Amino acid sequence: MLTETDPHFLELNNDFKPLKDGTFLWGSERDGNQHLYRYAADGKLLAQITKGDWPVGGVEGVDEARQVVIFGASMDSPLERRIYEVSYAKPGKPKALTPGGGWWTAKVADTGGAFAASYNDPKTPPQTALYSADGNRVRWIEENKLAEGHPYWPYAANLPTPEFGTLKAADGQTMYYEILKPSNFDPAKKYPAIVSVYGGPHAQRVSKTWQSPSERTYLEAGYVIFKLDNRGSGNRSAAFKRALDRHMGTVEVDDQLQGAKFLASLPYVDANKLGVMGWSYGGFMTLMLMTAPDTPFKAGAAGAPPTQWGLYDTAYTERYMGKPDENKAGYAYADINNRLDNLKPGGLLLLHGMADDNVIFENSTRVMSALQKKAIPFEMALYPGERHSAPGSKTKGLSVLKKHLEFFDRKLKGQ
Repeated sequence: MLTETDPHFLELNNDFKPLKDGTFLWGSERDGNQHLYRYAADGKLLAQITKGDWPVGGVEGVDEARQVVIFGASMDSPLERRIYEVSYAKPGKPKALTPGGGWWTAKVADTGGAFAASYNDPKTPPQTALYSADGNRVRWIEENKLAEGHPYWPYAANLPTPEFGTLKAADGQTMYYEILKPSNFDPAKKYPAIVSVYGGPHAQRVSKTWQSPSERTYLEAGYVIFKLDNRGSGNRSAAFKRALDRHMGTVEVDDQLQGAKFLASLPYVDANKLGVMGWSYGGFMTLMLMTAPDTPFKAGAAGAPPTQWGLYDTAYTERYMGKPDENKAGYAYADINNRLDNLKPGGLLLLHGMADDNVIFENSTRVMSALQKKAIPFEMALYPGERHSAPGSKTKGLSVLKKHLEFFDRKLKGQ
């Protein structure tokens, strides 16, 4: 009935929706962005339902009585997400059901006519309500109002206000960044700064959403936090996401180095006191950045890093890198052990849960062994019994956070 091909890779989605009239909805990036299409039962294309230089974030539901599909998308800006509806019988301009300014997700009733939606922004913790089909709120499910009695109320006045901006990648594509300034910020002072990185496929770090409580800890400790969605990140065009196809550890590293150069140029940032931290793909990125020639980073904390992609699962790795015997150069370039001679002695902290069944522990032990053979000093923090999400552990998450702070206080502040 339908075959979807791409010379790079295909992203899985949940946008396939069979309709009672025998037709079906389908999501595809064939025109350069993820959009929705309608097909007849025999696989004949009837119409492209959505169009534009923006991707559909996902089908939230279908209201067959009104012949509309409800979906989430970042039409106005990748930093925001709203809920829209559009007719699949007579496609036209999508109608916004929710206001802008933050991030919306929704779940539409199986029969249509209503939906539950959640919203958050940098000043609004996640709240959920029931909405009628036209987007009017019927009642709160969980208002979570930031008012007296809320756990965050004592800190509401000092919630961080992100500053957003853009940089241009080497190929001309727009990248979005976010800056969080220290508590009691004084523009006349210079502050140490930490780049918080993920950098891998799918993920989007920069958005107008409720901010992580752990990041606020760094702000109160006097650090600037910087985040950049490099090429390869999600919620963007196919070209933006596929820039690292078959060569992970290249363009996304270049983009983060460009971001660090911009960060160092800011008048309130001490260019000699830059750190970088990340977990999982962010740990890989931290190691790539710390071993880049003339790296601007004085210290890096790499958590659960994939250090050799042949050790990671095939469903993920081979989608983006191909098979090892078909891309030997790409796998070798992204092998951290081949870059360790560039590492500045004493500037690296390796962290790993010893029961990690996602990025297996061998990824870190092979780097530890190689560094020891080269007599390059480094630090490590291991977490027995913890799997891949050690920073979110109920028993050891605070230890992970404190270890990061203690490390950066020594390396960037000399404390």
